[in-house]
Amino acid sequence: MTDEDIEALKGSETMPVALPSCSYFLSIPYTPGRKLIDAGLPLALATDYNPGSTPSGNMNFVVSTACIKMRLTPEEAINAATINGAYAMGISDTHGSITKGKVASLIITKEVPSYGYLPYSFGSNLIDSVIIKGELV
Repeated sequence: MTDEDIEALKGSETMPVALPSCSYFLSIPYTPGRKLIDAGLPLALATDYNPGSTPSGNMNFVVSTACIKMRLTPEEAINAATINGAYAMGISDTHGSITKGKVASLIITKEVPSYGYLPYSFGSNLIDSVIIKGELV
């Protein structure tokens, strides 16, 4: 990604989407997430879950890798994985944040000292429970 690419994205409605686990699996360069955000652009995170480039749908790894390799803060990575991801899919009016009137699909973590602990503990499963459309599964 060049500086010209970043300039072309400014002022557009395009949501840049980074696939850090794809970069990890294929040993290719990571998206310059810090550079995109510092340029005032939004960023979404996804797994690219498929057998050819990322045989994993582990979003905790994606969020952690975005912090470690792309230099995002934990807050930026969580936003990129939730509300910005929903925007990229065209469903941010109904998904992506905990807001009255939106679909109640979320995870509840085990007790953690702060949200900054989520990327720090990338090898741990911190999910306590999962709620899909308001139902505990």
